[in-house]
Amino acid sequence: MSKAFTKESDGGDDEGDEGPALPPLPAGSKNYMTPGGYGRLRAELLDLMDNERPKVVEAVHWAAKNGDRSENGDYLYGKKRLREIDRRIRFLTKRLEVAEVTDPSVHAGSDQVFFGATVRYADEQGEEREVTILGIDEANSAEAQVSWISPIARALLKAREGDVVKLATPLGVREIEVLDVRYPAPA
Repeated sequence: MSKAFTKESDGGDDEGDEGPALPPLPAGSKNYMTPGGYGRLRAELLDLMDNERPKVVEAVHWAAKNGDRSENGDYLYGKKRLREIDRRIRFLTKRLEVAEVTDPSVHAGSDQVFFGATVRYADEQGEEREVTILGIDEANSAEAQVSWISPIARALLKAREGDVVKLATPLGVREIEVLDVRYPAPA
């Protein structure tokens, strides 16, 4: 058989591959999200469908008219980018369909840790840290945001200010003390 009729793999661009973007949801759990996180993902989805995808389709259509597609960089890159956009659209659509939007501001004034809380805690050495507990799809560790399924969030959930909780780490179990719990103000 001629090599022209075989499909070469270009490094994970299979149609069913969702890519390494985000971890899967735990089995049987809900995809909790804040209203802001839901809005950002929905805006990204709409931008991909209404703006980016039509521009790439137009570029691929133009490039296809330019002759030999096998050596046409614009065509090949455009088709690859189109697959990436379609993959992201499928991913976002699935995640938004199962999203459970939870407004953390309903807990404003509470000293107990729930989804959406910003928690300041101290470890055994007295070093203080602060994290905000958010959904899997919206947490960003660079901004001190952790997913509600992360070990630190699971240790902190349902604790109150002043409680000492146990946190399992690769180096063993550590104790941390909850110093402060805050929620966004109601809109």
